[in-house]
Amino acid sequence: MTTVFALDYAAALVFALSGALVASRAQLDLIGFAFLASLTALGGGTVRDLLLDRNPVFWIADPTPLAIACGAAVVVFFTAHLLESRMTVLTWLDALALPIAVAAGVRAATDMDQTVPIILLMGVATGCFGGLLRDVVANEVPLLIKPGKLYVTAALAGAAAAIIAAKIWSGEAAPLIACLVTTFALRAGSLAFGWRLPIYKPRAPRG
Repeated sequence: MTTVFALDYAAALVFALSGALVASRAQLDLIGFAFLASLTALGGGTVRDLLLDRNPVFWIADPTPLAIACGAAVVVFFTAHLLESRMTVLTWLDALALPIAVAAGVRAATDMDQTVPIILLMGVATGCFGGLLRDVVANEVPLLIKPGKLYVTAALAGAAAAIIAAKIWSGEAAPLIACLVTTFALRAGSLAFGWRLPIYKPRAPRG
């Protein structure tokens, strides 16, 4: 199993759990759970593969991530009611899945010898599009654009950290670790400690 596929499997599992939790908040049936979990789990990697012209798309080449997503949906369907705060669990699952997916996007683009801008964009796309599709389809405010929370910024920083680490150290481990740690640290810090970038504040017109 390649590193990209292993990361795609891990991201699919955690993102699928978050997608199924959104389905529970929307009170969908089991098929709705499976659809939303699969959309979340596979969305980012699908966008990445289409943009990079990786043929076939990862979950068509190996349907295991799709099976993982459907299995996660079934588990959440029967257990979501046990959670005290599904939104809190959802947010942290999403924060855990984000760095894994970013690392998968970075590695896929790197394996294809893409340029630095493309590697950065593929890391962001893989990490962000699944959750964005999940929230849009479920008619929820996307976690990606909630004010003051580092999401795209965390993904971009993680992808950049992987590129820098690859230039400093040899081997696969250093870029992977740098991406995972940087992305999760920034996203978790924004959730736990309120880390944020300055936001736009309009000024009243003069006169």
